[in-house]
Amino acid sequence: MHHQWLLLAACFWVIFMFMVASKFITLTFKDPDVYSAKQELLFLTAVPEDAARSPGETHFAEELKPTGKMPLGDQLVQPLVYMQRLELIRNVCREEALRSLSHTAISKFVLDRIFVCDKHRILFCQTPKVGNTQWKKVLIVLNGAFPSIEEIPENVVHDHEKNGLPRLSSFSNEEIQMRLKTYFKFFIVRDPFERLISAFKDKFVHNPRFEPWYRHEIAPGIIRKYRRNRTETRGIQFEDFVRYLGDPNHRWLDLQFGDHIIHWVTYVELCAPCEIRYSVIGHHETLEEDAPYILKEAGIDHLVSYPTIPPGITVYNKTKVEHYFLGISKRDIRRLYARFEGDFKLFGYQKPDFLLN
Repeated sequence: MHHQWLLLAACFWVIFMFMVASKFITLTFKDPDVYSAKQELLFLTAVPEDAARSPGETHFAEELKPTGKMPLGDQLVQPLVYMQRLELIRNVCREEALRSLSHTAISKFVLDRIFVCDKHRILFCQTPKVGNTQWKKVLIVLNGAFPSIEEIPENVVHDHEKNGLPRLSSFSNEEIQMRLKTYFKFFIVRDPFERLISAFKDKFVHNPRFEPWYRHEIAPGIIRKYRRNRTETRGIQFEDFVRYLGDPNHRWLDLQFGDHIIHWVTYVELCAPCEIRYSVIGHHETLEEDAPYILKEAGIDHLVSYPTIPPGITVYNKTKVEHYFLGISKRDIRRLYARFEGDFKLFGYQKPDFLLN
């Protein structure tokens, strides 16, 4: 009888242990999809730029497109955004139909836009009206011209004789190629039409740095050629500016204006993204996340911080865009888009159908 009780107790013990083990297994593998997704995401963040992706991986990347607000997996999700941006550029660069809008020679004009920090092996391509002043300040500090961003006088930032920022064009061909191949390279973009509005306001309306040539030389040249109402005596209007930029024959005026056109020419013309293999492309609209990521990837986040970004300043303002384009003919807007289509597609900005149709 005693042996029977022992046998029964042993049976109950085995059954109990089996139930516990079963519960543990259920809890551990309760959501296999989540587990595999994390594993796949971990792999994706380590994929080299040239690695080919299978259709399944591409689809996965689209489904898990991060919002920038994910609290736990941020360290895994964020690099995927930047990989997707670079992949998009490579894909658009291959489109033969867009070749004239996505490709440009690495000319002196492009090399003049790229600032060099040899000490930390960084190249920064300047895209005006996208918060470039702050990035210049970061590089000025890294180059040792000033000990901190706060100590840099505003009038020094854009004075290339005083700010200690060499341009890539100042080096020999061999030195240029070496830096293009081995340095960390980045630039920042924003919605192309919103950037044009910012350029117009900064140079022709407010002109905070007192650059009189924009109002007294460039504006009259645009008005003479592109103003439809010759009796109109007001200064340059945004409609005049749009008509100039959308004109397929705009280049003869560009030559007269010289390097001042950097404030409104395309990102393609400024930075040659199909010819130069950039490490990171930042977006003005997500600068709060992008700036720290760029500093970390460049290996300088322990040396300098990006200046504080005022709340709301980087948010895309559709209402402002609609306001500025109000009253401008669809024909002129479509011609403008035709010129900047490469920028829209290379950097993933949505086609502004609300203006075009």
